[in-house]
Amino acid sequence: MAATAFAAPSYLQINSLANPLAALNAITTYFNLVADKVPNAKSTLGSPLTCDLAKAVMPTLPGLPSPAPGSQLRHVAVGRGTQNYTCDGNPSSKPKAVGAVATLFNVTCLASKYPDVSGHIPGMAVHFDFDASASAAAAADTSDRLGPATLLVSGHHYFTAAGVPFFDLGGQGHIPCAKNASADAPSTATVGQKGEVAVPWLRLLATKDATEGLGEVFRVSTAGGSPPDTCKDLNGPFQVEYAAEYWFWSK
Repeated sequence: MAATAFAAPSYLQINSLANPLAALNAITTYFNLVADKVPNAKSTLGSPLTCDLAKAVMPTLPGLPSPAPGSQLRHVAVGRGTQNYTCDGNPSSKPKAVGAVATLFNVTCLASKYPDVSGHIPGMAVHFDFDASASAAAAADTSDRLGPATLLVSGHHYFTAAGVPFFDLGGQGHIPCAKNASADAPSTATVGQKGEVAVPWLRLLATKDATEGLGEVFRVSTAGGSPPDTCKDLNGPFQVEYAAEYWFWSK
């Protein structure tokens, strides 16, 4: 199936008015971590595949399984986009999840050297506005930024017409998958622009037609993305801003 191009976040379009305290805390934490490692961080931000992936340690939570024995880490990306929902007009019903859309930014080398920095990028990035009107050409332009971080676009995440989660990593392969396990995000996880709780962490397993040996995807270090408890004042489709780290493993 041909990949659909989606927009990348705008550069330095922070939305601090909706939730200023959460935005300030998340962005301050990120910059403090970067400043602590600035001599080496400058060289790693733009170097996607020149590091020892064996040194990368993926964040874990109780209840979320480990990668299958023998799996090897292939790629790490920060996804920035929206979790998508719909309401049926009944104010007391719960919003129904109908997929997600995200642009993936390469943090492979950064995650292997400075996982404390890469793990805080989603909390920073969720507070920078997502530009849904950007062109497909702009999404592929390496001058685009994930907030203030200089990171290369490495792919896109979306759901197919059949409702299958799909990750397109370009030359590194693509992986349609299905949820295998989930765990609630930590209580300390960064909330979204309007105070939305972070979506759960996930383990997704490849279904048929995955390429380049890709076998598993883990969604970790989530920020924002959860819908309200009910459909009060909502009707039809709506989106919630989110960001997360995605760890891709071979079979």
